[in-house]
Amino acid sequence: MYKINSLNSADKNSSNNVTDSSNDDSEISISSLWFLRALTPVVVLLLGYGVYTLLIKNLPEEEDQQTGIVKQSRELKTRVIELNKENYQTKIQANGIVKAHNEISLTSQVSGRIVTIHPQFDDGAFFEKGTVLLELEEADFLTAVASATANLAQAEAAHAQEKARSEQARLNWEDLGYDEEPNELVLRLPQLREAVARVNSAKTQLAQAERNLGRSKIKAPFDGRVIQRNVGISQAISATTILGKIFSVDYAEVRLPISSQDMKHLKLPEAPDDDPLEIKLSDALNEDNTSNWPAQIVRTEGTLDQNSLELFAIARIPDPFGKESGNPPLRIGQPVEAEIPGNVIEDVFKIPRMAVRQLRMIYLVDKESSTIRGSVIKTINESEEFIFIKDPDITEGTLLATTPMAWVPEGAKVEIINDKEEQLLESEKPNSSDNKTSSF
Repeated sequence: MYKINSLNSADKNSSNNVTDSSNDDSEISISSLWFLRALTPVVVLLLGYGVYTLLIKNLPEEEDQQTGIVKQSRELKTRVIELNKENYQTKIQANGIVKAHNEISLTSQVSGRIVTIHPQFDDGAFFEKGTVLLELEEADFLTAVASATANLAQAEAAHAQEKARSEQARLNWEDLGYDEEPNELVLRLPQLREAVARVNSAKTQLAQAERNLGRSKIKAPFDGRVIQRNVGISQAISATTILGKIFSVDYAEVRLPISSQDMKHLKLPEAPDDDPLEIKLSDALNEDNTSNWPAQIVRTEGTLDQNSLELFAIARIPDPFGKESGNPPLRIGQPVEAEIPGNVIEDVFKIPRMAVRQLRMIYLVDKESSTIRGSVIKTINESEEFIFIKDPDITEGTLLATTPMAWVPEGAKVEIINDKEEQLLESEKPNSSDNKTSSF
């Protein structure tokens, strides 16, 4: 009995030792597996980074498939021009509408019935000063002249008789032997003055009747052109009837807005004795029309526009229809663009528009280090092809990058290329709106 218990006890001890050994091996296996799982992502990342770095070094360029922009992995490439200071004659652009300087509604000074309308009084017709445009029936005016003539004759006869009576009264007074001077009543002087007044009144009435007869022929008050005729043959008119609208053609005017920024570049005539400013007008309605018209700014308006704070300059256009000069006609109501010469600005840089990027940014290249930097410019004047700036931070001979680049890091190295290299570089790049210069 004792032996059996001893054997059982030995078996149990042996079994416990085996179990403890098995547990220790299991713990070691779990720890190793966890370590391997944690290390695997790190190894994968390191391997991926190594492969990526190797690929980047071997590929000089890579293309973004979405934007189509070629990204430079090494140096940027650009063509440059050298900036030099120069004196610039400023030119101000302004737009306006051609207007007649004298446009009126034609009316008659007398009433009557229209019997004749001359061809010069048709819509669009030209006429000269003094040209008869309309004629009224003369019968009533001739009657008035005849009546006034008769009244004048009667008044003159009465005046002659009264003058004779006055002279006879003086002779009678002297024959009677009176020493004192006769009074006015004796000499019939009041009656004589009345007769003189009647003569003058009759003359005035005759002159009025003759003027009305002349006014039955309605004449042009100036050299001009007809806008619109409002009456016809046999129409009865009064002194207030508008017969039509006409305007003068000796010269036209255009009202040109000048901004406060442009005013500092111009010397506009302010006083009556100031010299006019010579300008040039072109057709703003038809771009294919290459005609130009000379004009002069002769005065400015006395107030600024309340909304835009612009000053309006008045330009005079001589002979707008070219009747004397032979120039193409410049019609009333036609939009025109004015080119106004301003003062000369010294020491400015001329920047090609193609070199200006969005937000008025240009890129300058340092000659010594071949590094590039951006600079925001402030415009003092513009033309169709160039922008003119004056910047103390830009020195004479600075290089300006002109090749469009998608992304330019500040201080990056650049490689200056020539025209052939730029054409080759551009041919390798797909079209992209990001590479275009901004419009102004």
